[in-house]
Amino acid sequence: MSRPRLLPFALLAMLALLGVKLEGLRHGSTPSVALVGPAAASAPVPSPQAPPPPPRQALEIRVPPAPDAVAERAVLEALRARRAEIEAREAALAQREMLAAAVERRLTGRLEELAALQQRLEAEARSRDERTEQGWRQMVRLYEGMRPRDAAGIFDDLDMPVLIQVVDRMREAKAAPVLAAMRPERARLVTTELARHRSRPND
Repeated sequence: MSRPRLLPFALLAMLALLGVKLEGLRHGSTPSVALVGPAAASAPVPSPQAPPPPPRQALEIRVPPAPDAVAERAVLEALRARRAEIEAREAALAQREMLAAAVERRLTGRLEELAALQQRLEAEARSRDERTEQGWRQMVRLYEGMRPRDAAGIFDDLDMPVLIQVVDRMREAKAAPVLAAMRPERARLVTTELARHRSRPND
């Protein structure tokens, strides 16, 4: 007979608890109320929240490279170094070739200038020789047109280098009477120097 009597008390306790919760919600906070009786026994006890677990740090696992990969990398690095060395040599060779080509062009231009200068000097020398020869020929014609005795008187006092050049260009038929009219010592000296002059190789 005690069980039906406790029911009204339990209902009253639940209504009181509901009123307290509503009042707490109205004021923004839920006061803690000690439950008495069967409601206290049946109300769940809130368990304290456990702190969140610390984040797990990512573990870096370094796997050693395979021997084949290490060897391949070493070969690639060696090939890269060899290629750089070859490119450097090719660049140096190309630069030397450019310098050699520039020097060759300069030497070619210089040789062309020297060849032109030589041709001009040779032309001037030929012209000078022609003028000189023409002068000697005129002098020879002059002496050949003179009487042998008159020409011999001039030849006795003429300088030997000049006399040799004149006698060498005279015709034998004209030179013989002049030499015969000269002083014997002078005529012998002219003959000796003339033979020596004609025995020399032509320059």
